[in-house]
Amino acid sequence: MAASKSFFAPLLACGLLAGSCVQGDLSGVRDVPLGPNVEEWREEIIYQLLTDRFANGDAQTDHRIMPGALARYQGGDWQGLIDHLDYLEELGVTSLWISPIVLNVDFDAGFDAYHGYWAVDLERLNPHFGDLATLRAFVNEAHARGMSVLLDIVTNHLGQVFYYDINGNGQPDDSIAGSGTRSPLSRISEYDPDYDPRGIQGYTSLGESGPAIIRFFDMPEIFRVLPNPPVFQNPEVYNRRGRIVDYNVREQVVLGDFPGGLKDLDTTRQDVRDAMVDAYVRWVLLTDIDGFRIDTLKHVEYGFWEDFAPRVRQRLAERGKTNFLLFGEAFDGDDALLGSYTQPGRLDSVFYFSQKFWVFQDVFQRGGATSQIARLFAQRGANYGSAPQEGGVGVAPRDLLVNFMDNHDVPRFLYDRPDAQGPAALRAALAYLLTEDGIPCIYYGTEQEYAGGNDPANREPLWWSGYRTDGETFRWIARLTRIRRGYRALTHGDFQLVWTTEHTGAEGDAGVVAFERQSPDGDYATVVINAQGAHGSETGFEGNAMRLERAPGSTLVDVLSGESFSVGADGTLRVAVGPYGARILVPQDQVIGGL
Repeated sequence: MAASKSFFAPLLACGLLAGSCVQGDLSGVRDVPLGPNVEEWREEIIYQLLTDRFANGDAQTDHRIMPGALARYQGGDWQGLIDHLDYLEELGVTSLWISPIVLNVDFDAGFDAYHGYWAVDLERLNPHFGDLATLRAFVNEAHARGMSVLLDIVTNHLGQVFYYDINGNGQPDDSIAGSGTRSPLSRISEYDPDYDPRGIQGYTSLGESGPAIIRFFDMPEIFRVLPNPPVFQNPEVYNRRGRIVDYNVREQVVLGDFPGGLKDLDTTRQDVRDAMVDAYVRWVLLTDIDGFRIDTLKHVEYGFWEDFAPRVRQRLAERGKTNFLLFGEAFDGDDALLGSYTQPGRLDSVFYFSQKFWVFQDVFQRGGATSQIARLFAQRGANYGSAPQEGGVGVAPRDLLVNFMDNHDVPRFLYDRPDAQGPAALRAALAYLLTEDGIPCIYYGTEQEYAGGNDPANREPLWWSGYRTDGETFRWIARLTRIRRGYRALTHGDFQLVWTTEHTGAEGDAGVVAFERQSPDGDYATVVINAQGAHGSETGFEGNAMRLERAPGSTLVDVLSGESFSVGADGTLRVAVGPYGARILVPQDQVIGGL
C-alpha cells in the first residue's frame, strides 16, 4: 500500500530512515534527569494499554488509519494518553504499561504494526504515536500525578525484515508444489518457512542446494528496510531456522522464528546482547521511564537474561535510576517454567500465567473449585525466586508476581462469560485481583466491560466507550484501588489461604476462597470472596469454620459494607457472602474513613 506524502515525506526528508534530524537520529539529544519514581512496586496497580487503541489526541499522526478494522491502525497516540490522565487517575491505577515505541515494519500481509511488536529500528520512534517531545511530556505528566510508566520491549526477534531466497531467484515467493494425486501438495513460503533444525535450505526442482540466502527488503514506504542498529544487518545474527511448528520442542521455541515471519535473533551472541542493552537503556535515559515489560521470555535462552538484566540495572543505577522493574511474559501455563525466569540473576517478576489459567479462567469464569487456588499456591515457594534480585527492586519474585485475568493475547474475561451473570463474575474476579499479593494488572477496557475474543477483537478502541466513569465495573475498580492503596496489609502483607473448597454445587461453602494478609507492622486484613453466582455461601461447612490468626473476641469490619464480625472463642469465624460477592475485613481500630 502506497504511503501518503503528507505523512512520510517529512520523515524521509529529515532522515527518519537515514538519521539526520532529531525525529530520526537521537544520538545528539540530551538525556533527561533520572530518578527512582517508585518506592515500592507492591504498592503499584498496573494498567496495560495499547497506545493505538487508548486515545487519539493528535490528528497529524493519523496516517492510513482504518476505523473499525482492528488489524489496522486506529489512531491512538501519546498525546491521547496525556489528554486522558484524569480518567486513569479516577480509575485509581498508578502504573501505565504502554506498548512498544520503536519504529516497526509498518505493514505486512494485510496487517499493521499498531501493536509495536515488529521492530525494524530500535533507535527511532514509531511516528504513528508522536515524537520524542510528546513521549517525554507524557512521562513527565504521569510522574507529576504520582504514576509510573512501564515500556514494552522485545529482545527475541525483529519484524519481517528479510525473506529466505529458497529458490535463488532474488524475489520472495509463496508457492505450492505437487499435484495432490501422484505427489503430495506442499507449500513453500519464503517469507515464513517451517522450522528446519539445519537452518532453512535452498531448494529447486533438482533438490537441495545448501543454506538459503537471506535477502533484506528495501521498501521504505512501509519502513521495511535494513534493520538498525547496524549489527542487525548481518545475516549471521539470526538463527535462520524458520517458523516454530511444534511448541513442545524446546529447540524450536528458542531458535525458531515467531510465526508470522518475525525473525529470531541469535541472542547467544554478545554483539546482539550489547545492541539490546544499549538501545533499551538509551530509551530510559531519554524519557525517565520506570521499568520494562519484556515480551516472549520463553523464546530466549536463560543466558541472555543473566547478561541483560544485571547490565541494565547497573547502567541505570549509575545514572540515578534505581528500583527499575524488569518483568516479562512467558505465555505458558507451566508454573515451573514461569518461575525459572525469576531465579537469581534474572528478572524481578513475570506475568502469572498459571494463575490466569488455573484461577481466573477455571475458577472465576468456569465455576471450578477454589481448592485449585490452594494447589497452585502450594507450588510458588519451590518455583519462584525467594530472594530479591541483586540491584533489583528489593522484593523477592515470589512475592511480586504480576497478576492479571486477561490481556491483548487472550480473549477478554467477558468473552468467555457472555451470560447475564458475566459482569458479576468479572467483579468477583477483580476483587481477588486487587486484594491478593503481588502487583495487579488491569487490561484497558475491562473497566468498560469490553468483551472481545481473540486478537484483534480483544484490542478495541477505548473511545468506543466514551470514557464513561459511571459504569458499575468502573466504579467497582475505582473503589477497590482506593482500598488497596489505603490498607497496607493489602500491599505489604503476607498471603495465607484460610478457606478453599472442592464444593461447586449447593453446599454451604461452594465457591468460597478466603485469605489473611498481615504486614510486619501489624496491618491486617481477611478477604472473603464467593466465586460462584448460584447462591450465598459462607466460610464454613458442617462442623468446620475458617480459623484466623486473631484473638478471640476481636472485631473485624467489612470495609465494603460496614458490617462487623466477632472472632469466636475458638479463633474461628463464619462469614456469609452473597453470590459473586466479596468482603474485606480489617480490625476495627484500623478502619479508615472515606474509602
